[in-house]
Amino acid sequence: MYPPITYLTDCSDTNARARLATRVAALFGSSPVVLPLHGVEAAGLTLLDVLLATGRLGEDGFPTVTLVNIAPRDGRWPNGAPFGWFRHGRHTVFTTYDPVLLDPVRRHLGVTSVQVTDARTVLDAAGRWAAIGEPDAADVAATQFRSLWYLPLLAKWVLDDHPVPFTPTELPAPHGPDGVRVALVDNFGNCKLTSTAADLGVVAGDRVAVGAVKVEYRDRLSDVPAGAAAVVTGSSGPGLLELVVNGGSAAAEFGLRAGDTV
Repeated sequence: MYPPITYLTDCSDTNARARLATRVAALFGSSPVVLPLHGVEAAGLTLLDVLLATGRLGEDGFPTVTLVNIAPRDGRWPNGAPFGWFRHGRHTVFTTYDPVLLDPVRRHLGVTSVQVTDARTVLDAAGRWAAIGEPDAADVAATQFRSLWYLPLLAKWVLDDHPVPFTPTELPAPHGPDGVRVALVDNFGNCKLTSTAADLGVVAGDRVAVGAVKVEYRDRLSDVPAGAAAVVTGSSGPGLLELVVNGGSAAAEFGLRAGDTV
């Protein structure tokens, strides 16, 4: 029996989610939870929070498997970024290799490398244990929907302890804009940021610049007066800050979205 699978993906329309769920069910015997991602910053924070959610159980708990697909077509790779995997304790993550996506787990969980794969190399090797011929191997390696055709196979073969070829690849600090950024906007319009109060050296009562405006830092949302904007310690990551408006939407009030610098 395989661990429960959560699939986080930016291919999240109904057609794509139906195919992903059905293919994973055919390979593993049960349907995954398939959840949408919107942008690489949001995906990275979500992955961090998913892994943090496996802690503080009061017991060992059960292993989990998380598949992550975020597909920036930025021209750096011939057919999109490669897939690989890493382990965090008893939990295994199969993911797009992207330093921005994986920066939160690098910084906050100490994930330093990923076992990166080349799809064609893996599919050639899989002829030793899987009934997959040359035409199918070529099609899967070249498809534009590798998160459907290749990533579930990679997860299955690694979990089955097959000798999947890989290259251990260090996770570098990503190149990108300096400063505090919006990682994710939640359904209330709260902007989850990429830094903690300790990172910024602020304590309750300090005022923090958000663009041309300064707002107060408070420990909790309940400390913020109704209708007021503030920065508070939120529920994501190791106490990452959130820009909030008590009773309103900080994203709407400040014109922010995921990836913006504040």
